[in-house]
Amino acid sequence: MNLDQLGNLFILYGLNALYALAMLLIGWWLAGLAERLVLRGLASTRRIESTVVGFFASFARYGILVFVGVAVLQRFGIQTTSIIAVLGATSLAVGLALQGTLSNLAAGVMLLLFRPFKVGDAVEVGGQSGTVKALSLFTTELAAGDNVQVLMPNGRVWGAPIVNKSVYGTRSFSFALELKPDADIEGMMEDGLAFLRADPRVNQAPGPSASIAKMGLDRVEVGFSGWASASEAGAVRGDLIRRLRAHSLKVHGLAKPERAIAAAPPARGLNGSEATEGDRPETGSAFLKPLSGEPFSRP
Repeated sequence: MNLDQLGNLFILYGLNALYALAMLLIGWWLAGLAERLVLRGLASTRRIESTVVGFFASFARYGILVFVGVAVLQRFGIQTTSIIAVLGATSLAVGLALQGTLSNLAAGVMLLLFRPFKVGDAVEVGGQSGTVKALSLFTTELAAGDNVQVLMPNGRVWGAPIVNKSVYGTRSFSFALELKPDADIEGMMEDGLAFLRADPRVNQAPGPSASIAKMGLDRVEVGFSGWASASEAGAVRGDLIRRLRAHSLKVHGLAKPERAIAAAPPARGLNGSEATEGDRPETGSAFLKPLSGEPFSRP
């Protein structure tokens, strides 16, 4: 090989290398531009969740990068068909080895597309309940009631019934109270119903209700129900229980128990010995019986 041929090869492959470098730089810039355009376009609608927006933006970016990579390989005369065949066989082997992971990926894509819940919703899924904090392609992050992080594989989330407590604006609440047959049942019902009707958090259409749900020989069950917003239904139910308890204490005349009076020490005579059985206080008396020769006085 003479110098002319070597120079021609150097020029040929040098130009190809420059073209490939330029294609890589332009492709990288186009990939970033496409990602930004997708982010802006989908975010401006305000109807698509941020997680879904990020997924489509990343898909557009890496799709362009793969196309640019194939074009660069073809520029150097490499047969991409054989490379694609090898990559396909490798992908099949990896897919068989990572069936669980790929099922989580597929479930994550389905969750992102159909969106049965969004970030901030209160859900129950796969035996776990909490607030959705994040949704990725492989896992779903929940915050449990005690603010503990729960990471669930998307395959388990997508394959189980999903109970979303935040989809609808209102939620029904109910409370059952058991009373004795001789209790003030009508008064309890009227007081609880008046409380629900006066509470601005309770929807008046449909309005609250109170009725006798069950009645037996030894007990009567009174049921209260109503509708409130999803975030306030639990608080309204708790306030109703406290109101009914206060009404029950008022009707029965109950008060907070007083502190028990400390037991008095055993009485002693003038000589310091314990008092005899006859000198002890009578049953039911709150004060000691004075001993003979001892002055009587109350504290």
